[in-house]
Amino acid sequence: MTAITPLEFIHKKGVFGNHHKKNEIDLLRISEEKKLIIVQIFQFKKSKVDTNDIRIDGLEIPKKSSSVTSNKETRILWSAPRTWLVMSKKENTIDIIKKNCNENDFAVTDISHSRTVIQIQGLLAREVLKKGAPINLNEFKKNNCAGTVFHGITIVIDLINDDPDTFNLLTLRSFGESFYHHITDAALEYGYVGV
Repeated sequence: MTAITPLEFIHKKGVFGNHHKKNEIDLLRISEEKKLIIVQIFQFKKSKVDTNDIRIDGLEIPKKSSSVTSNKETRILWSAPRTWLVMSKKENTIDIIKKNCNENDFAVTDISHSRTVIQIQGLLAREVLKKGAPINLNEFKKNNCAGTVFHGITIVIDLINDDPDTFNLLTLRSFGESFYHHITDAALEYGYVGV
């Protein structure tokens, strides 16, 4: 059985929008992030485990709202009190998490196939997001994340780099196509490359 990504038949490659006489490296880049393992971790209220003692792929679990810890392959996003999202390219991510987060203290749920992840990169990426997200993106820094809406679609914004701005945008798979069209439509003004 072959897995089909949420945007398999939707995402278009090429150059779109206001790109005339612009250097391609100056355009926004929009892609679908594939082969990501996405796991939600929830710590039960009755749990007495100190999360300061837990490491996942060598990373501390973030304690502060809207913060992210990361390395080359794994990102841990603070999602809510006692709740985190782990995004990784490692195939054994769930095993790593379960080894560190026992089932008596944590609920570990693989949500990989229920999410669409779009990456937008470029100097004007924030401007695209400002067109539909009602949060202050001017104060966003590398390794910040936030849950918000974009044209009424619930999303998570994760700033993975700030040179140039590179955002991972997560939404439910069922909203993936609509969200993709909203993002690409908002990017047409600046011109973008679908990769």
